[in-house]
Amino acid sequence: MEIIPRTPSTAGAAGWFTGQVWSDVIIESGNPSRLRASNVRFAPGARTAWHRHAVGQTLLITDGFGLVQALGGGIMQVRAGDTVYISPGEWHWHGASADSFMVHLALMEGAADGARAGSELGDPVTDDEYNGRA
Repeated sequence: MEIIPRTPSTAGAAGWFTGQVWSDVIIESGNPSRLRASNVRFAPGARTAWHRHAVGQTLLITDGFGLVQALGGGIMQVRAGDTVYISPGEWHWHGASADSFMVHLALMEGAADGARAGSELGDPVTDDEYNGRA
């Protein structure tokens, strides 16, 4: 057993996010476990860029209201208590609604080859996409 000290909050990486996003890494374990978990806070209107994960991602919404969308699908609203499962390789984005903060616990595995979460970055989500006009 190990108690892991809290790490400092970090601002969302440029290119990965639009708006103000802050993240706290909870765990980034190594082999044989490849679990990565982060607590991510989105200011109103903030969101990820389009992206995908080689082995999928699970989001547990812990506070506020947000939006999620898979490529080719409609925008879905999420709220505290909802769990979102994103299939491996599925292009998607997620973020806060325009008038509410949203916080989620992001759970994913690193890729078997050790790549950082096996994530791939796509284009930013435009305002038209975010507002359902694209």
